[in-house]
Amino acid sequence: MTEPAPAQAPTKLLLVDDEGSLREPLAAYLARQGFVVVEASSAAEARTKLRDEPFDLVLLDIMMPGEDGLSLCRHLVETHAVPTIFITAKGEATDRIVGLEIGADDYVVKPFEPRELVARIRSVLRRAAKGAGAAAGEDLAYLFDAWKLDPVKRRLIDPEGALVSISSVEFRLLVAFLDHPRQVLDRDRLLDMVQGREAHLFDRAVDNQVSRLRRKVERDSRNPTLIQTVWGGGYMLAADVRRVPLDD
Repeated sequence: MTEPAPAQAPTKLLLVDDEGSLREPLAAYLARQGFVVVEASSAAEARTKLRDEPFDLVLLDIMMPGEDGLSLCRHLVETHAVPTIFITAKGEATDRIVGLEIGADDYVVKPFEPRELVARIRSVLRRAAKGAGAAAGEDLAYLFDAWKLDPVKRRLIDPEGALVSISSVEFRLLVAFLDHPRQVLDRDRLLDMVQGREAHLFDRAVDNQVSRLRRKVERDSRNPTLIQTVWGGGYMLAADVRRVPLDD
């Protein structure tokens, strides 16, 4: 007799917004859509909850008293490989680009239709799962230029064996390069694989994410040899890539 597949754990969201009049009904709506929602009214409270339990995605307001959402997002990029969506009244393209440059996965402007937010959440989660699933293959790690990437735990190990923190966006960007070594990837293709957003608005965000990744994997990020710029074409990973068992 075939055993039933184990039930999939519900998606857990951390909703960070100081406005209770928006946060509480939104949390209730998301719960009705099948998500487990944990609320935080400040960045400080969010940091505490992030230390205590894991989350699948963070919904983050930018304009908050005390530490703002941009600062908290930087903290998430440095310490947690968790997808992040900004929810904010700031709607200018430059503000969106700043959010994406920091490492956010998406950006929703208030006021918004809750169904649109749910669609964005599921889209970001699909991209994150697709990146991790495609990268994981048969539980194989990537080896490249003496670096190692564990795609299951999203752990990047440098040539000296030290752990290097990367954001969820940087992880997907690196996987895109590792899956296409020595191939030129233009900005539109990278956006499709990494952000899934409108390329004409976020070309600059791709360039900045590549710059951030270079600062972590290049010996000299001002003279990159690993992730090379192909003028008029895009970027290319100039390294051979091997797949090895994760416990290798």
